[in-house]
Amino acid sequence: MAGTPLTTRYASRGPSHRRPPRNVVPFLVFLVPGLIWAGAAAVLALWWNDTTAVVGVTGWLTGAGRITGLLAGYACAVLLALMARVPLLDHSIGTDRLARWHALGGRCTISLILAHTLLVIWGYAIASRTNVVDQTTLLVLHYPDLLKGTAGLLLLVITGIVSARAARRRMSYETWHYLHFATYLAVFLAFGHQLSNGADFVANRPAQLAWYALYLGAAALIAWYRFAVPVRHGLRHRLTVSAVRTEAPGVVSVHLAGRHLDGLGARPGQFFRWRFLTRGLWWTANPYSLSAPPHPRRLRITVKADGSHSEALAHLAPGTRVWAEGPYGGLTADRRTAPKVLLLAGGVGITPLRALFETLPGQVTLIYRARRTEDLALRAELDAIAAARPMTRLHYVVDGHPAPTAPHPGAYPAPDAVPPVHLLTPHALSGLVPDLAEHDVYLCGPPGMTDAAVRALRGAGVPRRRIHHESFAF
Repeated sequence: MAGTPLTTRYASRGPSHRRPPRNVVPFLVFLVPGLIWAGAAAVLALWWNDTTAVVGVTGWLTGAGRITGLLAGYACAVLLALMARVPLLDHSIGTDRLARWHALGGRCTISLILAHTLLVIWGYAIASRTNVVDQTTLLVLHYPDLLKGTAGLLLLVITGIVSARAARRRMSYETWHYLHFATYLAVFLAFGHQLSNGADFVANRPAQLAWYALYLGAAALIAWYRFAVPVRHGLRHRLTVSAVRTEAPGVVSVHLAGRHLDGLGARPGQFFRWRFLTRGLWWTANPYSLSAPPHPRRLRITVKADGSHSEALAHLAPGTRVWAEGPYGGLTADRRTAPKVLLLAGGVGITPLRALFETLPGQVTLIYRARRTEDLALRAELDAIAAARPMTRLHYVVDGHPAPTAPHPGAYPAPDAVPPVHLLTPHALSGLVPDLAEHDVYLCGPPGMTDAAVRALRGAGVPRRRIHHESFAF
């Protein structure tokens, strides 16, 4: 809490069995894509096994249509599994990396579906010596489940359009999030078409069973981790708002109380998707990081007003019920590979790094950048942490200018201040942290700052594998 001395009442790491061992993290980053590509190869083998020959233009077009259709169907199930929020994947690979894989896979899936549709229509039109419009009408209206498949195609295309960067900028997170639920309906509508019309499934019972297992497995992951687990946590932990306190202009901390919160397995650096069960907020769950290490009876988030949802949190009444979905994210101590750590925060990005600043052992440096001195949220806490931990170093940078820092008894000497305006350059960062290349760097802030910081860190010789950051950008 800002303005109060640092205490240990938040210090709890939760049950260790909830997190993957460190050596699992890089292993899964390569294993999961390998398994996905192996599945794609198995899908191609299915087509190869069922195809005796490809003859003429019609054969090439319909063959390509079958291949793209099989791959598109497989990709739909993979996309659903990637975003099922499976803790093992989320904590080890990272939420933002999974989201990037999902976005890339989504673009590939839409392309495959469109290619499948056009190739099959074209090939059938040539074979029946009719035009494309008549052939399309025949397929959609008279082939089993193709009308539903067409509806699923349209829903997927619409979802792809609203996911484009230009469209995302024009809508709120909540709107974008709920539009994505159309993906579930689209996949459901298209599933029957795959089995009833796909030449590789019609007379192939093992292939049908494998396809059912693939889709039912993805559906089970989604039903459990995205629906059942949040409900179970809500009923068991009974989280409520205990207080809301202002930390800086437009920034508030929401304090939450509950039962057996160590059972959530949360760790410093992670976040939850929070659903506040009050008017105007109950229908959506937004991601906010823990801004203090978790405690068996208390949690805390610190939020900047940047939209209708975050603005409304300042007016939450004590006693408001809360459902927390998570914890998520891999920005934890498990990412650490070096004895020295730099935490680089911008604006409200201080929230997960404040929790790490208190709990990471060894030599830790925090650089906190803000536009104005009054925007330095949680400053009293940060000063108290630095004063209590001799091996820490704390720098505030306000609008590019170093800000006064509270004295830290026992802290090792800070270097001379660097020229202020160009903080996110290799020279400036190396001036603040002379042995920067020997550090792990945890980074959290606005997307523009994050991109500039990554470039500066790489220019200063920090290996990419030692730069750890996650983004909530959708």
